[in-house]
Amino acid sequence: MDPAITIETLKKDLAEMKAAFEKKTFEAVSAEVQQQSNLLNNITLEIAITGRSGVGKSSFVNALRGMEDYAEGAAKTGVTETTMVPQEYSHPTFPKVKFWDLPGFGKDNFSAEEYLEEVNFSKYDFFIIIASGRFTEDDTNLALEIQKNKKKFYYVRSKVDVDIDNDRKSKGIKEGDSDRKMQSEKETLDTVRTDSYDNLKALGVSSPRVFLISRWDLSKYDFPLLQETIEKEQDELKRDVLIMCLPIFTKDSIKKKKAAMESLIWKNAMVSCTVGLIPVPFLSFGCDIAIVVSTMRDICKVFGLDENSLNILANRVEKDVEELKSVIEHTPSTGKITAEFVMDILKRSAMWGAITAVEMVLGFIPLLGSLYGGGSSFATTFYLLNNFLEKAVKDAEKVLAKAAEPKRHK
Repeated sequence: MDPAITIETLKKDLAEMKAAFEKKTFEAVSAEVQQQSNLLNNITLEIAITGRSGVGKSSFVNALRGMEDYAEGAAKTGVTETTMVPQEYSHPTFPKVKFWDLPGFGKDNFSAEEYLEEVNFSKYDFFIIIASGRFTEDDTNLALEIQKNKKKFYYVRSKVDVDIDNDRKSKGIKEGDSDRKMQSEKETLDTVRTDSYDNLKALGVSSPRVFLISRWDLSKYDFPLLQETIEKEQDELKRDVLIMCLPIFTKDSIKKKKAAMESLIWKNAMVSCTVGLIPVPFLSFGCDIAIVVSTMRDICKVFGLDENSLNILANRVEKDVEELKSVIEHTPSTGKITAEFVMDILKRSAMWGAITAVEMVLGFIPLLGSLYGGGSSFATTFYLLNNFLEKAVKDAEKVLAKAAEPKRHK
């Protein structure tokens, strides 16, 4: 990794720490970051997917988990209502993140208020209301009840790829006519968007927001905008967890994950200031090895580079998992990230990186060294994790590119 990148990143995080110390005591800052340092194991996120029967709720749950409908452990799908009670589906890598496939609503003599009580409304962080055609009065009644209870909801129009294909066929557009295909797609999306907006306005919604999605490819249409909108409306901790746990669909999602992990890294490095250090042979400083090992493993999982995530991706894109692994150059499997692995990296990096980082930290925030003796631990932990993060990002970009390659015909 280019040393200048680490220095600039280190300066930015040290400036944040210095500003925090100017407002609060070291103990107060330390206690705060201690609570936030293990986000993926401490913060629970409960996402409710609801809508009328047969609109594709279960398929959307599977898509958010990066899975195909037929994969082991996927939410059950079908042409009729298959969910009769709320079904919980944990994220395949981060079990504290849960997607709830709620029963279809709109049954006779069953009001929105009764429905929300039946599905245990209070436990969910936000709701996604899905329609595969026009939204109905049941949809808007449910949204109104959610709003009355001061929670967020989002209208999602699913299966727009089906509408696009049907329109192309009705217009007689051939597969090779790319210009007409693109124009037809734009026209269909504009029509569906306008129709959904007018439909909700007619039902009494003053300023409706509708997100158009394809269950089969969440990188298309409005899903990135939906994700961004949800993230902005969550508190900081849940926003970062959401960013970390959703599958990688685009380079922009990798960029967001990197920013979230950078925030987590400085918190974890700060925690290492307050715990016992493990000295590194032949060096005059140390770090909390357990924190480094745990965070490196989390980085692999967040960027989909662990064994489980790679298998799920390979299944989704119909490629051999070994083909995806072949482009990973720098990131080991999580099983190989051990204390010995970290110690080896630290010894090899000490000639420049860790020593330079320690000197910079103690010069920038002297109290870390003079009062608490934690400056070297912060700097060492920070340096190791940011180097590892840079390499994981590069590997994740390569895996994304390999996954997007057309399948080879035998």
